[in-house]
Amino acid sequence: MGTARSSQLAGAPPEQASPCSSLGRRLVLATLIFCLLFTLVTVTLRSVSAWNSNLAAMTAELKLIDQVFQSTLAKAIWEMDRETLQTQLDSVAEAAPVGRVRLSILRPGRPPEMLVQQRPERLPTPLVPSLRQTLAYEPYLGARENLGELIIEGDERLLWRRLLSDVTSIVLTQIIQSLLLAGLIMWMFNRSVTVHVRHIARHLGELSPANLKQRLHIERKASRRDELSLLEAGINNLQGKLSDYFEQQRRDELDLAAHRDRLAELVEERTAELLQANSRLEELSRSDPLTGLANRRHFDEMKEIEFRRATRLNQPLSVLMCDIDFFKLYNDTYGHAQGDQCLQAVANRLKHVFGRAGELVARLGGEEFAVLLPGADLDQARQAATRLRQDLAAQALAHDGSQVAPHVTLSIGVAQFDPHSMDRFDQLLQCADEALYRAKRLGRDRIAQ
Repeated sequence: MGTARSSQLAGAPPEQASPCSSLGRRLVLATLIFCLLFTLVTVTLRSVSAWNSNLAAMTAELKLIDQVFQSTLAKAIWEMDRETLQTQLDSVAEAAPVGRVRLSILRPGRPPEMLVQQRPERLPTPLVPSLRQTLAYEPYLGARENLGELIIEGDERLLWRRLLSDVTSIVLTQIIQSLLLAGLIMWMFNRSVTVHVRHIARHLGELSPANLKQRLHIERKASRRDELSLLEAGINNLQGKLSDYFEQQRRDELDLAAHRDRLAELVEERTAELLQANSRLEELSRSDPLTGLANRRHFDEMKEIEFRRATRLNQPLSVLMCDIDFFKLYNDTYGHAQGDQCLQAVANRLKHVFGRAGELVARLGGEEFAVLLPGADLDQARQAATRLRQDLAAQALAHDGSQVAPHVTLSIGVAQFDPHSMDRFDQLLQCADEALYRAKRLGRDRIAQ
């Protein structure tokens, strides 16, 4: 009966098919209107998304540029290298996403100095992203100097060009998709209203695990209940069971993937904790726990590096050996707790005096300290030692047990690297140590070389 009805529909005379032709025209018009509205809404939403994506991308690019140039700019400011600083600013300004670069340099006792680089014909606009970062320099471990502020603003013209390119691509893609969708809908509809059996066969042929929820629906009068209705219900029922089965399988796979991802996250967390602990242990192993200065291990590492550099570049290198005078009597007089505070106070004065890049202060043990002065000759090292004694004397740390002064004093030995007579750093350290003992023999509270 269904086959006969389909044959009758296929061989219907033209006057009986005219209503279908009218319905097809209405379908074409409705499909085109829908595609137009859908395209407008989709293009608008995707354009907004593209704008936000471009803003995020430009912000990421500005952050990357800041990461690349921040340390070199801070170093150029610290070293007062105007030529290198200008070169670095020009390089930042020439980067594609950068519209303007402003650098504010802090100068003690003076107003901040402002350097600006921007593209020609650029006007300030709130649309583009900007990145504001504080420039700091760490001349040595534990010291951090605030040198100024770097502001990088994006290029609005580049942002609009990118958006125009994205919108053009979106519009073209959406138009093509809408036309294809309209053609598919019209084709499927026209075929389904003329031959129900072919529609069912095509539906079954297009089934896949991804579209099992797409139910079969034959456009017919609600009063008709025949074999096609039973077939339609049976196919939809089978698709529902298959869909439930695949959905359950998908949930099981997602659960398995989630457990696997969680396990990976736990491994990463434990690895990160281990790395952090190792980093902290490494840091503790390189510093003196009482004074915060470098310990003997760190000093031994840095002395070889500076010794090789001085030998290779033929640069001066000096060492100070410092010893607190009558420190045993200080402990006997005030106690070991007060003695620890005395060591910390002396260490703070050493940090204060020797805070330039490359200079290294280390506690070698007990009340003995060493200072590594790359690039300093004997006169400069002696002047630095004098500043240290004056700074410590200004603190006036009481020392009733001292036999040379009523306050804490230092005996300092100074030595300079001689490339003609020294081929190892230990020889330089020995010369400084001998100078220290000469200072003690001469009465303490003095500098010897």
